[in-house]
Amino acid sequence: MEFKKHDLAFSSAADAEPGSKRESTESFDLTSSPSSGAKPSGGELKRTFSTYSIISIGFGLTNSWFGISASLITGIQSGGPLLIVYGIIIIAFVSYCIGVTLSELSSAIPSAGGQYVWSRVLAPKKHSSFFAYLCGTLAWAGSIFTSASMALAIANELMGFWVLSHPSHEVKKWQLFVIYQLINLFLVLFNCYGKWLPYLGTAALYTSLTSYVIILITVLVCSRGNYNTADFVFTTFENNTGWGSAGIAFIVGLINPNWSFSCLDSACHLAEETEKPRTDIPKAIMGTVTIGFLTSFTYAIAMFFCIRNLEDIYNSGTGMPILDIYYQALGNKTGAICLGSLIFLTACGCTISCHTWQTRLCWSFARDNGLPFSKYLAIVDPKLGVPLNAHLFSSFWVAILGLLYLASDAAFNSMVVACITFLLLSYLVPTAALLYRGRNNIKHGPFWLGKIGLFCNIVTVFWAFFALVFFSFPSFMPVNAGNMNYASAVTAVYIIWALAYWYFPYKPWSCRETFAGGLGSNEEVEFPDVCHDKIL
Repeated sequence: MEFKKHDLAFSSAADAEPGSKRESTESFDLTSSPSSGAKPSGGELKRTFSTYSIISIGFGLTNSWFGISASLITGIQSGGPLLIVYGIIIIAFVSYCIGVTLSELSSAIPSAGGQYVWSRVLAPKKHSSFFAYLCGTLAWAGSIFTSASMALAIANELMGFWVLSHPSHEVKKWQLFVIYQLINLFLVLFNCYGKWLPYLGTAALYTSLTSYVIILITVLVCSRGNYNTADFVFTTFENNTGWGSAGIAFIVGLINPNWSFSCLDSACHLAEETEKPRTDIPKAIMGTVTIGFLTSFTYAIAMFFCIRNLEDIYNSGTGMPILDIYYQALGNKTGAICLGSLIFLTACGCTISCHTWQTRLCWSFARDNGLPFSKYLAIVDPKLGVPLNAHLFSSFWVAILGLLYLASDAAFNSMVVACITFLLLSYLVPTAALLYRGRNNIKHGPFWLGKIGLFCNIVTVFWAFFALVFFSFPSFMPVNAGNMNYASAVTAVYIIWALAYWYFPYKPWSCRETFAGGLGSNEEVEFPDVCHDKIL
């Protein structure tokens, strides 16, 4: 019996009756040649993720309280503690709207391809293949930039440990570049064996929450009697960006909390590795936002109440303001490094989850011939149980992105912005297609919020355009080659490359010809029961 690969998500255990022992033992018909527009042979992944491990992977990647720690420098200079505290509230609201949108779509169309498969199903048939390709390539790019920003955050933290202990050390770009590459190379190993991943995801969740509790209690106890005022935390606005407009400074600073709530689609790409994707994935997404908000909001408030001297944090050479906050609270460098080590472990778990996510995106997209060398990237290693080629290919590009740091001091901020904008644009495509088709014209899944969902869809579309424009502004003024925000240039170059690959004039190498649903494809419609109407 033949199945389209994405139909597996609901042709097996996903549609089984409660209590059924039905298992997903069906295999895919993946024997056709990619040049004919069919999908390359590869294999399938086992359904090894429980609801809890899916949530663990989702939160392990987003890890909002860690994100606040890692990218604090942008936010704290754009408005001080006030920006971070209220920025978390604003971004959490937007993230709930995005989470609802992704949850509705993943519940209706559960697929490892996530947003690019949703785009193909919902977009007008005439253009569905192009929108699916565009969405998929943006999503994959977003995952690559996320992994790169994570690796650079860890590199900055390790260098921060050294600088805190050796204040006279002058940080060189090549030193951070080498640490970046070593971190990426080391953490790549953890995604090379499939059976580890559910356990690693659970361990990452426990590590993150345990670290959060230990740091929170330690910093608060050591700072007792020296707490800052509520006015300092909640009402004082500090603009140290050089922007004359406080509003622009505030918006630019939102990059920090927005990065801390990014990657919400990560759980969607595990839809073919869980028994109940229609309900498990929405639980993971909404659980990720909820845990992220509770931890990041309380963590940020606690840390800011414990700051002794904000000016010293601005002028610190560690590159990690959170380490300076720990040092001011504890009055001990060794203690600060110990707390920082907990963040380091959390960051490693976060990056491992990120590699899981980027690999699944690459593998799924390659099954539809969306990338060069798709024939090889779509292979699941039968012994290791993971798409090893897709994992190594994606990690290779993460290593290449490290070169951006050698080009600019603002590389971390540019990577963060590229991560945010690429992913938001990938959410925009299927959401816009859903609104164009009409929410009442599709067969929804168990998770569906009616008018609330419509509101969330509109917010998702608006925020994608808003972030694309305002997050491309430089973080500091006046602008020079060193602090320029290159995210818009990176986005433009990548989109030009993606379009060139789609329209490549040599047909065997043209993605327009070989992509699933493209000109050379005679495949049946994916998820044919989802759309009630037929929009050509």
